[in-house]
Amino acid sequence: MSDLRDPAPYDALLLLSFGGPEGPDDVVPFLANVTRGRGIPEERLKEVGKHYFLFGGVSPINAQNRALLDALREDFADHGLDLPVYWGNRNWAPYLTDVLREMTADGHRRIAVLATSAYASYSGCRQYRENLAESLAALEAEGLPVPRVDKLRHYFNHPGFVTPMADGVLASLADLPEDVRAGAHIAFTTHSVPTSAADASGPADAHGEGGAYVAEHLDVARLIIEAVREETGVEHPWQLVYQSRSGAPHIPWLEPDICDHLETLGAEGVPAVVMAPIGFVSDHMEVLYDLDTEATAKAAEIGLPVRRSATVGDDPRFAAAVRDLVLERAGRERGLPVRPCALGSLGPSHDLCPVGCCPARTPKPAAAGADSPYVQPVRTDPLGAP
Repeated sequence: MSDLRDPAPYDALLLLSFGGPEGPDDVVPFLANVTRGRGIPEERLKEVGKHYFLFGGVSPINAQNRALLDALREDFADHGLDLPVYWGNRNWAPYLTDVLREMTADGHRRIAVLATSAYASYSGCRQYRENLAESLAALEAEGLPVPRVDKLRHYFNHPGFVTPMADGVLASLADLPEDVRAGAHIAFTTHSVPTSAADASGPADAHGEGGAYVAEHLDVARLIIEAVREETGVEHPWQLVYQSRSGAPHIPWLEPDICDHLETLGAEGVPAVVMAPIGFVSDHMEVLYDLDTEATAKAAEIGLPVRRSATVGDDPRFAAAVRDLVLERAGRERGLPVRPCALGSLGPSHDLCPVGCCPARTPKPAAAGADSPYVQPVRTDPLGAP
């Protein structure tokens, strides 16, 4: 009889993240990696990097990934899941290609991949898949074994992701002065992207459009608002807003910006705001600077009480959700009748990104999708044996 706790056919999990500098000397080389191919001069990179220099040139993201790595290993061990966990980054050490090289040297040939981005978008999904394809091509060029990599589905509506964030909003509301608590608005924040990228995100519909990025965030926001209402009896006004815009001014990006939104609410006499960064897995630089520093300063300037709720980080419930996602995918790969766990109205996301999903302006090979040059069907019997 098949065991739903069996990770086969997977023999390892890769935690795949963005990466960040860990000292002042790392900042400009890190930003050069992020912007490679755009021809941005070093002086401009130093200007862009001023946010990092405010914090000693250290982004918190690597430390947070180490904490998540420990949480995953602890959860797996506690639940008898014999699956080694590795960690690699797109833009800083440990680099993805180096880690995949290490994994193949350790004998791993079928790798599940968890990206630290919960939603559908080019930068949050397709670009990770492109990076995987680049690294696999590098291994192939070196004459090394090329493992199969399967990116786990988007987990924006998994209860292990949603529930910790709902608890964070409740904690932030409780931390507000009692006289403003009931009237507080919730500003759900995520990374702004070009409107064209947002419109094209996810699988194309009958009209050749996507739109998954915004729809997924709205679904999560509604879930959290309902959880807060059930706990407190209060249905707080809310809006999805955006932060961390980095594009040219003439290109339309998703709006309103969080700081503009705070000014609007302050002018309307709203008594308080909770900023809930539902678009981010951990408290990395976009949270630390754009919300905790810049937006909080804007709120103080206009006399608006604000709190910022927690991201999921290394919450044990999130680690358990990752285990669930691995076993869910493993079961389906073995042909078992697995019921995916998902809240809200959108249902579970796809396992395999379809052709044309979250398209790039310049098409590049991408792994772990229906259009991947590295996807080879793996035949298994009902017990998962090759």
